[in-house]
Amino acid sequence: MAIDEKAVAALADRTLGPEHKGLPPAAWGRTVRDFLDSAPHLDEFETPILTVDRAAVAANVAVMADWAAAVGVRLAPHGKTTMAPQLWAQQLAAGSWGITFATVWQVQVARSFGVARIVLANSLVDPVGLRWVAMESARDPEFEFCCWVDSVETVALMDAHLTGDARIRVIVELGGPHGRTGARTVEQAHAIAEAVGRAERLTLAGVGGYEGALAHDRGPDGITAVRHYLHEIARLHRELAAAGRYRAGAIVTAGGSAFPDLVVECLAELADEPGAQGVPTTVVLRSGAYIIHDDGFYAGISPLAAPRSERPLRSAMHGWARTVSRPEAELALLDAGRRDLPFDAGLPVPQFVAGQEGSLNSAAHVSALNDQHAFLRLPGAAVGDLPVGSVVRLGLSHPCTAFDKWRLIPVVDNADAERPRVVDLVHTFF
Repeated sequence: MAIDEKAVAALADRTLGPEHKGLPPAAWGRTVRDFLDSAPHLDEFETPILTVDRAAVAANVAVMADWAAAVGVRLAPHGKTTMAPQLWAQQLAAGSWGITFATVWQVQVARSFGVARIVLANSLVDPVGLRWVAMESARDPEFEFCCWVDSVETVALMDAHLTGDARIRVIVELGGPHGRTGARTVEQAHAIAEAVGRAERLTLAGVGGYEGALAHDRGPDGITAVRHYLHEIARLHRELAAAGRYRAGAIVTAGGSAFPDLVVECLAELADEPGAQGVPTTVVLRSGAYIIHDDGFYAGISPLAAPRSERPLRSAMHGWARTVSRPEAELALLDAGRRDLPFDAGLPVPQFVAGQEGSLNSAAHVSALNDQHAFLRLPGAAVGDLPVGSVVRLGLSHPCTAFDKWRLIPVVDNADAERPRVVDLVHTFF
């Protein structure tokens, strides 16, 4: 079992209350299941609100699963994007090999829902976290876990904090110039692998890294940098295999949501290639944002976004904010701000007024966010063009910093409908 389906289903028995932002008071004191049985519509909720489009999520999960299968890589999507077990379950049901996380606390949340195979795409040197992983692995022999190491010091710390029969599988992380974590050269990575080989309680599981830190656009320089880096990961894996560093199979992993095509281009051939000294190799793509996608950064860079793909990903998240003030003819203040909507990878984009698609001038734009307000600029507009009380649907950028602002997110049947119906509530754990 990839995830505890009963634990996920039990989320429907949780009681709703005022701690769930945006839910109407009529929902308080009722269970999720009971409230959904009343067939609520989105216009019965308070604003601001973030929504997930059910059809778009299902389509995105299918697109990525089919694409990964076609190119011969496994998928361990980054669970930190949503921190939503209901969505992890959909990804696993569609064939995902495992789920990736960034912190040991996120791993602990995932284990509370029975996620069976986890990649921690980070070094783990926290003594409390290390002891917990060891105990959890001993408690459940079916639990598969691996984390990263990017220095000899990290190896020594991990080995010192683990006790008894505990043994953890680790992936040597190769970084890049001006990147994030990771050994900066292949030679340094070899030294780390040698240290793992000498450690009493660590086993070398493979190599990996994150190419997204090296480029933020698909310009020629960015593409060249990413390709070079991925070829270095491939080189490191082949050299470790040739040196007999792997005791069993190996994992080769990379891939954010911006350059998965380049990861496949450079690494997919490593999957059980005959030249890898007979080492069974699994190539794992860790893209996470695809399940939600967006109308901003990923829409502009993902190879699976329109118009770059014949079967494109679709944005499955939207913000809905109400006009609360029209102090100037060309300015509207909306009731959604930084505490409600993402802004680190692009400001929200106004799409239409609820119930009046196409009603906004194409020049309309959000110029700034305060804690609880959005400044919607309306060039050439009059005060009466967007009356106080009007609800605007907003396109958003970067799902990783959208979901973390909400404990509960309504799922609508169709975000383009004149009156969307709420068909589910997604619980997040941040």
